Amino acid sequence: MISQYQESLLLPARTFQSGSMDTTYEDVLEHVDSGILLFDEEGVLTFVNKQMYGMLELNRHSLLGCTMAHLLSHIQLGRFKKKQVLRSYREMVQKGKQSYEFVDEYGRYWRASLCCGEQMKGSYLFTVKEISDYKLIEQTAYQNDSLAMLGKLSASIAHEIRNPLTAIRGFIQLLHPHLHQLGKEEYGRIILAEIDRANDIIHEFLTSSKPSVPQVSMIPVSALLKEVVLLTESEALMKGCQINLHPLHGDMIISGDVKQMKQVVLNMIRNALEAITERDDDQIGKIEVGARREGAEVRIFISDNGKGMDILTLDRLFNPFFTTKENGTGLGLSVSDRIIKDHGGCISVSSRVNEGTRFVISLPLIQ
Repeated sequence: MISQYQESLLLPARTFQSGSMDTTYEDVLEHVDSGILLFDEEGVLTFVNKQMYGMLELNRHSLLGCTMAHLLSHIQLGRFKKKQVLRSYREMVQKGKQSYEFVDEYGRYWRASLCCGEQMKGSYLFTVKEISDYKLIEQTAYQNDSLAMLGKLSASIAHEIRNPLTAIRGFIQLLHPHLHQLGKEEYGRIILAEIDRANDIIHEFLTSSKPSVPQVSMIPVSALLKEVVLLTESEALMKGCQINLHPLHGDMIISGDVKQMKQVVLNMIRNALEAITERDDDQIGKIEVGARREGAEVRIFISDNGKGMDILTLDRLFNPFFTTKENGTGLGLSVSDRIIKDHGGCISVSSRVNEGTRFVISLPLIQ
């Protein structure tokens, strides 16, 4: 049941007569760092400070005298803001919660609070304050705690996973003469290389809080991308996707750890495959891989036509342990980002929901 006051909030607007608040208190509330809305006992908005009408992107005179219903139907109030105002109203007035946190269309965090009861003499005071800085501190503390816990578990987990990999590696080496007779020794070489890379990935993931020093060598970009595409082609075909490797013009060579660089590109291609398979339509999945020279740098790009990401996901994409996958660890992109930064480069990403995603890895070239 909605109370009489809650019903009054939804009444049509009426004309507001100024002078209902003491000027001194009004001046104080005008300069606080929180947005303020004050509804009287009849559900009419009697005061709004400049912080609040700035947040709503409306002018003061169009707000005073409004009820909640009139505010929600305001022609100049954006659709996203209407949705947040309505959710805040439901959570705090109808459900009785004292506060409600939300994220705006720009990715900023806010906390709305409600003060009512006998001390307010029937009035309802809504305050809204930005808490983005607090959320950043909170997330950083959580990540540090998670990384510390991960460090304690890494030794035992690595031991348990590497034991079967070692056995597989030994049997593949025993089968090498038979593979040679069949003319398939290249398969054996690839399997051994992938087992070694899996060991390196396990070590990298489980010790992500302790950055390792890259084993530097000269890496031809064309050879790197060709090998990665070769490793992922069969997986892509099984998922009904196409991987197109764009022709590379000129010799582009970077300096770095070839295993780590392969790990980064493979991770992004496999993320693209997952994004494509999560689309609801029957569109053919396509992944474009290539590189181009930009001055003294090379830009390696991996783009897909998968489900894409919204702005909130993009904002947290490289945070450790953040994942949108049901069985994901949230470490893949954070480790990739750190590897590229260790090599003096950076990763940029652009994405649109239901249109696809494009990652660009920028790295310095060896002249």
